[in-house]
Amino acid sequence: MKVPKEIKTYCPACKKHTVHKVSNPKKGKARGLAWGTLRHERRTKGYVGKVKGQANVRKQGKRQKLTLECTVCKKKQDRLLGGGRTKKRVEIGK
Repeated sequence: MKVPKEIKTYCPACKKHTVHKVSNPKKGKARGLAWGTLRHERRTKGYVGKVKGQANVRKQGKRQKLTLECTVCKKKQDRLLGGGRTKKRVEIGK
């Protein structure tokens, strides 16, 4: 999926539409012994890179996100693309 480098969209800090710079979000450091992490590993044991479904096992898609930075106030916000999981990577345009 191709996305432009700049998008004019609503800024909740400025409370108006402004130009935002688009970038890929950086992954934060994971908490190794977090309850959700342990539960996820327990449930998907033996299913490497896949998700247990009801009848079959399918590959897990990625939740594609963008980080939008307002050019006026420099506040950042995240936006989820496509609502759910997608297979294709995000390409930030030229």
